[in-house]
Amino acid sequence: MQQQNISIGALVDQYKRGELRLPEIQRQYVWRAPRVRDLLDSLYRRYPSGSILLWETDETVPMKGAAIVQQPSAFTGHKLLLDGQQRLTSLTAVLLGELVTVRGQQKPIDIAFNLNHPEHLLSESADGESDDEDDDRTFMVMTAKLRARQGWVSVTGVFGGDTDAVILTRAGVTSLVDPNYQRYSDRLKKLRAIKDYPYVVHVLERNMSYEEVTEIFVRVNSLGANLRSSDLALAQMTSRWRDLLKELEDFQKVCEQSRFAIDMGQLVRSIVVFATQQCKFGVVGSTQLQKLKEGWEEGKEGLRFAINFLQANAGIEDESLLSSPMFLHTIAAISRVKDNKLSQADQGHLLHWLLNGNARGRFGRGASEGLLNEDLKVVFDKQDVAALLELLKRQFGAHLDIEPVDLEGRGVTSPVFSLAYLALKHAGAKDWHSGLGLSLAHQGRPHFIQWHHIFPKSLLKAYGYQTNEINEMANMAFIGGQTNQSIGNKAPSEYLGKIVNKHGKAALEAQCVPLDPTLWEIDRYRDFLRVRREELANRMNTFILKT
Repeated sequence: MQQQNISIGALVDQYKRGELRLPEIQRQYVWRAPRVRDLLDSLYRRYPSGSILLWETDETVPMKGAAIVQQPSAFTGHKLLLDGQQRLTSLTAVLLGELVTVRGQQKPIDIAFNLNHPEHLLSESADGESDDEDDDRTFMVMTAKLRARQGWVSVTGVFGGDTDAVILTRAGVTSLVDPNYQRYSDRLKKLRAIKDYPYVVHVLERNMSYEEVTEIFVRVNSLGANLRSSDLALAQMTSRWRDLLKELEDFQKVCEQSRFAIDMGQLVRSIVVFATQQCKFGVVGSTQLQKLKEGWEEGKEGLRFAINFLQANAGIEDESLLSSPMFLHTIAAISRVKDNKLSQADQGHLLHWLLNGNARGRFGRGASEGLLNEDLKVVFDKQDVAALLELLKRQFGAHLDIEPVDLEGRGVTSPVFSLAYLALKHAGAKDWHSGLGLSLAHQGRPHFIQWHHIFPKSLLKAYGYQTNEINEMANMAFIGGQTNQSIGNKAPSEYLGKIVNKHGKAALEAQCVPLDPTLWEIDRYRDFLRVRREELANRMNTFILKT
């Protein structure tokens, strides 16, 4: 194995020119802007940031497109990028101003550099940014506020040709004797020196086979924990199964046409489920290729049924209403063992298991693979849908009804929140102005469904209520964006009565909003929550029983 030092600038140029390509075993570009910001910070400080692994080969290997547009290369042989894709894609986007494609959408990665940053290193959190701390940081994800602030410059602009004179003038430096002139100039020079940062590049020999290189890829990423187990399983599959990735991506697009976005990892899991009747990825390497291919054919049929069942029987319009994608696999397995022929009893048991499990968060407590394997064992061994409910009762207790206390302090991230939406939608809840029923498929931004704080946050905060009370789901109604904007910051005592006058009491009753006007006063907020929790819990339980 060869080893050499290559500068970031040279690697970025090679990547853009198409001399470094991605084999099919690579995952998609997934880095978020804060990760790119942290990488730049490390490079600026000359900290270690890993190495690059390439394979130089003339072998015909299935390729995948990079997240940035690469120029056509005249080379018949290529160096394939096995480790370092996320870093090189990010650096190419920032240094060359290239757009990255993420989930079909092109967007820039714009990072801001602080010319006034302190010399010492602060402990920086990827998600802990606030306006008060901006000036203590070296790099930030660019925002409109930062762009307007003196002393903050775009990293892409610095590398894209903005001269020091232009940058320094924007930063308020008016002359060569300005005390900031030399300090800012030195920092711009240090920033541009990122292009000279040398990466250690390992190059695998040409005589290696694709299968051997895939094994190295899996081992490197397993040791570094850079990839999810599903990514490693996919790499193992694609080394034996050419063009699998394209098949999976094509199926993803078909699902998206039905408004269901299924993660690539879940498609890989589906193959494993039907090839091995369990869901853990570790068995992929020892599973025969033909078995995997048969599993994929079963998986596609099962997932189609699962999407149809979720939408038509449960009213779950897209994946955002699921507390976990794991539900897909259990439903898919049932469809296959039953040959898509579910009795009336099977349909009822499956629906109750789904709605209760989704609201309780069956797969959201850390042992999701083990719980899914429990489900799969019941389905494949017993083919008994009712037995799934017994697993839920063993997990959450024999009493599965939603109680008002289950809603106390729970907000939009709680798994029970989607059940509230489904129950209100089923009961005929509508937007308070347009009269449109609830749906996630509405066309036009003014009609997109939003959750609306019935009591505005600012008023409750000023009155001294706690954040968990303010954002509790019992303070949420589902209305269109235009309606939400028109209500704005009004107290419920100002606008709920007008809604009743215009649309009748049913408009509030359908959303479980108490009709007693005294409960619409700020000082009765906790009483309002108590009453609405009871109404919502009753509505949810009625919905589950009726479906």
